[in-house]
Amino acid sequence: MAQFTYPSFLIRDYSLIIPVPLHPRRLRQRGFNQALVLAREISRCCSLELDIASLRRVVCTEPQVGLGRDRRGLNIKGAFAVTDQERIKGASIILVDDVYTTGNTAGECALVLMKSKAERVAVLTLARAC
Repeated sequence: MAQFTYPSFLIRDYSLIIPVPLHPRRLRQRGFNQALVLAREISRCCSLELDIASLRRVVCTEPQVGLGRDRRGLNIKGAFAVTDQERIKGASIILVDDVYTTGNTAGECALVLMKSKAERVAVLTLARAC
């Protein structure tokens, strides 16, 4: 992901990389955050600042897997919050997730970041579900 050339997206044009966070309970169950693993490597390869503290999942939602489009949107609504608005304000952010299905998770994260006055938010995912 870090070494790929994207036609309309230059990683170097961004100032911050943020992985989609897991709720602490889900992180304990799983043992790792796959979005963080990806974001950490992109950060390292591209010398881009990694921020794992400014975006938090504040609601432990049910897993999105197996939910329909409408249910996914309702499930994720209000699940994220920005903890450090000054850090987000004016930042150009790459939001990293492992899989993009309906875009509800990425959309909700981007909405919260933009409400905190991020300059822009781009979403970078490893895979797209069909």
